[in-house]
Amino acid sequence: MRSRPTRSISVGGLPIGGGAPVSVQTMSNVDPHDGAGILAQIQSCADLGCDLYRLTVPDLEAAKVLGEIRPASPIPLVADIHFDYRCALAAIEAGTDALRLNPGNIGGRDRVQAVARAAKAKGVPIRIGVNFGSLEKELDAQVRAGTLPVEEALCRSALGHLKLLEDEGFRDVVISVKASNVLTTLAAYRLLAERTDCPLHVGVTEAGTFLPGAVRNAVALGILLAEGIGDTIRVSLTDRPEQEVRVGMEILRSLGLKPAGPSITSCPTCGRTKVNLFKVAAEVENALEAYCHQTIKRSSNQTIPRVAVMGCVVNGPGEAKGADIALCGGDGEFLLYVKGERVCKVSEADAVKKVMEHVVSVR
Repeated sequence: MRSRPTRSISVGGLPIGGGAPVSVQTMSNVDPHDGAGILAQIQSCADLGCDLYRLTVPDLEAAKVLGEIRPASPIPLVADIHFDYRCALAAIEAGTDALRLNPGNIGGRDRVQAVARAAKAKGVPIRIGVNFGSLEKELDAQVRAGTLPVEEALCRSALGHLKLLEDEGFRDVVISVKASNVLTTLAAYRLLAERTDCPLHVGVTEAGTFLPGAVRNAVALGILLAEGIGDTIRVSLTDRPEQEVRVGMEILRSLGLKPAGPSITSCPTCGRTKVNLFKVAAEVENALEAYCHQTIKRSSNQTIPRVAVMGCVVNGPGEAKGADIALCGGDGEFLLYVKGERVCKVSEADAVKKVMEHVVSVR
């Protein structure tokens, strides 16, 4: 897989571009004034492999909260700024690791320049985030008149604002040009990759709920990354940020850009199932994902046990022989197998805990 050469920047010590591994990011859906809630979500996302966490800073009070939680965050934070450039200045002073600015709504040249100068003084990178839904008026008018393709408008907007930053001697820039349409997204990023050496943040904006959103992101990001386009990604979903991280990690794993994740087998259920297999399988997967991330972070040579979660005794024992750990559903309980040998019965409530106890012991 070829790699597109880009300039290298650092966000809170995390390298982006310049051949660095593709990073995964997500965005907070917690009240920006709820510091404890934000920190809890940051930790949850970091446990699943998230590299960057973005949070909205809509007012000066939110910037203050960012400053309070920054020392406790295990991963770098990106302040998302719209409309009021003073919030960007406040976020820089509060210690944000990076800014995301939407050039279509941050204000005139003087305000962009003020932010660029403050960011340069503090060594804070900026992502120019252009979305189809918030293009500058003149570009939007041309698109709606049919005289300018959407992808060209997105690129012109991004590169115009890049010039504003570079005119101030500011080069620590990441760019994104997002649309909700997969084909437009592909066209825009391909154009942009030809016209700048800035690292690119790739994603499909407003992609939808979990299933359609995951598919749209997987198609667009998979194609771009396979072409060597993309240095950091965000999977936008109408869902929890943790789900965005999970999908993003799987996209990178499928392309060999991240180490392999947990191996889980589970059945589709049938009328014989007398346990809440959907719930248990999802909880096992989440727990194993977090364990996998922490284990690989400590040592890339660590192996992750194969786990099967089956709904009944028809295929359960057979699957158990091929897995390191297996749950086979009964009537409100499971049989637990380790290395193909039946160990004990466990209640539905204790099933995930028991699996994880044996994951640690058999790896």
